[in-house]
Amino acid sequence: MIGWMHHTPRRTVIPVCVIAAVLLFVGASAHVTDLLSHGLRPYDWAPGRLNLHWSSPALFDALAAAFLIRGKRLGIDLACAVLATDLAANWYAVHGIQHSNLTAQPGLHRLAVFAALTLGTAPFIRRHLTN
Repeated sequence: MIGWMHHTPRRTVIPVCVIAAVLLFVGASAHVTDLLSHGLRPYDWAPGRLNLHWSSPALFDALAAAFLIRGKRLGIDLACAVLATDLAANWYAVHGIQHSNLTAQPGLHRLAVFAALTLGTAPFIRRHLTN
C-alpha cells in the first residue's frame, strides 16, 4: 500500500463506515421493497439476468453494511463489488436496453456518486478494519 494511505486518521474511518452502512441499508431496503412488491422480476422490460442481479443486493447490501458496522474488511470489499457490478448493470440497462442517457436517470447519478465515494475511500479505510 502507498505510504500516505497508512496515515488515514482513525477518527475519519468510523464515520465513513457508518455513512456507507446506512446508505447500503437504504439500498437493501429499496431492493427488498421491489422484491415484496414485484417478485424476482421487478422490471418487465429487463432480461431475467438483470432482474436477478437487481434482486441480489437485497441480501448483499445488507451483508456489506453489517460487516462494515462490525469493522470487518469484508464489508468494504463486498460493498465495492456490489456497487461496481450494480453500476455496470444499471449503466448497461440505461444505455444498452433503454437507449436513454445519464441526464434522464437521477437514480444512476446517485448510484455513481456513492460508488465513486466508496471505491475512492476503500483503500484508505480498509487497513483500519479487521479480517
